Amino acid sequence: MARITASVYTSHVPAIGAAIDLGKTGEDYWKPVFAGYDFSKKWLKEQKPDVIFLVFNDHATAFSLEMIPTFAIGTAAEFTPADEGWGPRPVPKVIGHPRLASHIAQSVIQDDFDLTIVNKMDVDHGLTVPLSLVCGQVEAWPCPVIPFAVNVVQYPVPSGRRCFMLGQAIRRAIESYDEPLNVQIWGTGGMSHQLQGPRAGLINREWDNAFLDRLIKDPDGLSRMPHIDYVREAGSEGIELVMWLIARGAMSDVNGGKAPTVRHRFYHVPASNTAVGHLILENN
Repeated sequence: MARITASVYTSHVPAIGAAIDLGKTGEDYWKPVFAGYDFSKKWLKEQKPDVIFLVFNDHATAFSLEMIPTFAIGTAAEFTPADEGWGPRPVPKVIGHPRLASHIAQSVIQDDFDLTIVNKMDVDHGLTVPLSLVCGQVEAWPCPVIPFAVNVVQYPVPSGRRCFMLGQAIRRAIESYDEPLNVQIWGTGGMSHQLQGPRAGLINREWDNAFLDRLIKDPDGLSRMPHIDYVREAGSEGIELVMWLIARGAMSDVNGGKAPTVRHRFYHVPASNTAVGHLILENN
């Protein structure tokens, strides 16, 4: 049987990808950001996951106002890095896991969550930046990745509660898969940040760190936070944090297991006018 061994949470700031691709990681501005991921790179090599289920949001590259799926699972054999206007990032293509992805789609849809099944999708910085941060600059990603896109761009967006419950359905799906796979689930998206309007540049350190505390110790209570609180406290783009609740909902303690081990926690401000958060939880 497959099992979820750990969950990883991280921001996916596009400028971080540009800093990596342009060789700026050693610059004074970026050093503290990348130092926060040194542990994670070593940890991932030791963990050797067979599959990463990566929750992210598309930034109008694969989808547009013509089609806005709330939840979309990538079931293809591979996914190409997207051209977001300045050419695709120079990173490896993403190899999928069609069999497990199809099994998850079957199980989760039968578990009363509506998913859009995507057999062709280019993946943007929302997916490739987290991989670069935790895997480093590599010739190939260390394992297959199942992309799972969530609409947090165009309203109406899903609630944190629904994301948390979806994570529980994903855990049930993965644990019913008949192959002994080591699966990690990653939740990505920025912490407090706002890109437009009078509050552009908003960062809320206190709220961000309280969010991390509650994500670790009180995910069920955190999942009941209304979406307007994310917008008010973390800015219009802070709503991306509901995607972290999908990964957190998939951890075993939510289903009566032991509390997870906090293997790594990191927070840094600023990175391109956003707050960067990063957390690794291991199942026990």
